[in-house]
Amino acid sequence: MIGLDTNILVRYFAQDHPAQSAVAARFIERTLNAESPGHVSLVALDELVWVLRASFAAQRAEIVSVVTQLLAGPQFVLQEAEAVWVAIDAFEQDHADFSDALIAALDRRRGCRHTVTFDRGAARIPGVVMLT
Repeated sequence: MIGLDTNILVRYFAQDHPAQSAVAARFIERTLNAESPGHVSLVALDELVWVLRASFAAQRAEIVSVVTQLLAGPQFVLQEAEAVWVAIDAFEQDHADFSDALIAALDRRRGCRHTVTFDRGAARIPGVVMLT
């Protein structure tokens, strides 16, 4: 397994830098496979989603597509993949930001009764409650 930094993922999915995007695509498509996959940490995944939204104005459906490709692609292994599936589902249903959905999904997987927040948007996620 080979760890993938956020910038490799951004170049691959955004195709925003001709030289680096080509190198990232070549590496991912020719080197990574089911026997030797690329590992995507939760930090790299969350940064990727943030960069795509903030720097490239990616829409919710585009983010869902990218994360689904990472989850489904045999050349990738995502840290806490089960929680990422839950988070991307909540994100897709417009419950909140991806980061908030991921926090709630990880908390549930760890056995938390619920997640508390001051964020009204995050409180729309099932299992997240406002702290008042």
